[in-house]
Amino acid sequence: MDDERKGFLTGNLAYILWGLLTLYWHELTGLDAFGLIAWRIVWSVVVLAVLLTVMKRWTVLRGLLVARRIVPVSIAAIALATNWTSYVWCVTHGHVVEAALGYFLAPIGLVLAGVVMFKEQLRRAQIVALVLCGVAVVVLAVGYGTPPVFALLIAVSWTTYGVFKKREALPPLEGLAAETLVLAPVAVVLLVAMQVVGTPSLEGATSLQLALVPLTGLATTVPLLLFAYAARRVRLAMLGWTQYWVPTINLVLGVAVYDETMPPARIAGFALVWIALALITVDGLHASRTTPTAPPVETQPVPLEG
Repeated sequence: MDDERKGFLTGNLAYILWGLLTLYWHELTGLDAFGLIAWRIVWSVVVLAVLLTVMKRWTVLRGLLVARRIVPVSIAAIALATNWTSYVWCVTHGHVVEAALGYFLAPIGLVLAGVVMFKEQLRRAQIVALVLCGVAVVVLAVGYGTPPVFALLIAVSWTTYGVFKKREALPPLEGLAAETLVLAPVAVVLLVAMQVVGTPSLEGATSLQLALVPLTGLATTVPLLLFAYAARRVRLAMLGWTQYWVPTINLVLGVAVYDETMPPARIAGFALVWIALALITVDGLHASRTTPTAPPVETQPVPLEG
């Protein structure tokens, strides 16, 4: 199996896991969203530190924290934290459908970024799918009825994160470790401040929630490492479409499990996206079979702008 096809399948797996993790985060409803993100960062650092130690990769990580790379790593980290916070807030405040809208928007941003920044070419099937998704997003936004602020934050932050993962071509494990280490001091300060001068981050937590919080590290690192692996091997114009797994799963959970409303406009938008997803998935699998095997990504220069 060639590198691009493995990346395409890995990207699909990452997004399916992200969609299903809504069930996990919903169990933490009632806890402060900012506190949850702080714990998520702290426990992710713990998990990644164990992995780096076992794999003896600390030397590679130190190379990513030098002056010339700290700025893009920090931008990616901020985008990641923004995405996490927006998503967790939506899930824990009964806005799973708005989170789904955000993840409907994000692939369009990734595809457009691939075309504008990396000079990627769209195939005919991708152009048709892009048009269908554009119409679907308009229908969904109108059907939602209010300005989807958190949906837009989810979309913009994830597009930014995807672009920087593509541009910098960071090793998946070390790249994520560098991003969480950049965020860790802020997370620790926030948790201490909440404990000392505000409401403790875990106040009112049930026994189940206290058991789930330490698992946020695993829930975070596994799909992100899969995504990072895929982002270095697949064109953004192809990878972006696999993200529709997340909003599709979130819409189903929001309506079927959490009893959020699904008016006709949302049903229409959902149908359009499913058609586009089917079209682009078949096209992506066909392209991965017919494209000649590329050299390993580590030996290929990553196209950079400017």
